[in-house]
Amino acid sequence: MKGSGDQGSEPTSRSVAGTDCCGGLGNIDFRQADFCVMTWLLGHVDPLDPSFVAAALTITFNPLYWNVVARWEHKTRKLSRAFGSPYLACYSLSITILLLNVLRSHCFTQAMLSQPKMGSLDTPAARCLGLALLGVGVVLVLSSFFALGFTGTFLGDYFGILKEARVTVFPFSVLDNPMYWGSTANYLGWAVLHASPTGLLLTVLVALTYMVALLYEEPFTAEIYRQKASGARRRS
Repeated sequence: MKGSGDQGSEPTSRSVAGTDCCGGLGNIDFRQADFCVMTWLLGHVDPLDPSFVAAALTITFNPLYWNVVARWEHKTRKLSRAFGSPYLACYSLSITILLLNVLRSHCFTQAMLSQPKMGSLDTPAARCLGLALLGVGVVLVLSSFFALGFTGTFLGDYFGILKEARVTVFPFSVLDNPMYWGSTANYLGWAVLHASPTGLLLTVLVALTYMVALLYEEPFTAEIYRQKASGARRRS
């Protein structure tokens, strides 16, 4: 699933341990700060709980699945031949991605419900923050979808369905990969609404998984469009 608008030329701050763990605000080691946050969250979460394990597995599996299948299709065109059309093949992959995303969200919610809430987040202000994050996430996801179109969102470029020009309209005009960051904001907002340290930890995993996926997706997609541009120059 695409988080980038490079399809033409290529396709919370949380202080939990004071300043002691980071050496003061003037000398913050962000790697140490991240470690402190993760250690604190793990102290409130049972990572061996079956619901947590299921959520973690679905979070990490989904981007792996769509990247492996899309690259296999780009290399072999077997899905396009099996369905008789690259569009039908892309639509079929998109259905499986959507179903897996529904499963991921269900497992995420079940993991939060199976473990204790965090009292400091169970406040009206936190609930307002959670709703705001959800609002931002929904706007980013939906606007990305409308900007990219259906096949642009669901890896159509791997099926040979290429954009003519780079997508630069909102939200791609304000940040890269808004689909992924919108999804992350949705999970973060959902976790805050549930006052769930489990949800916060799983949201970190969502963000990390997307970041790893982008390390593979962006160069590969850029190469697809580089080959397209080279072919166009040779024909002209």
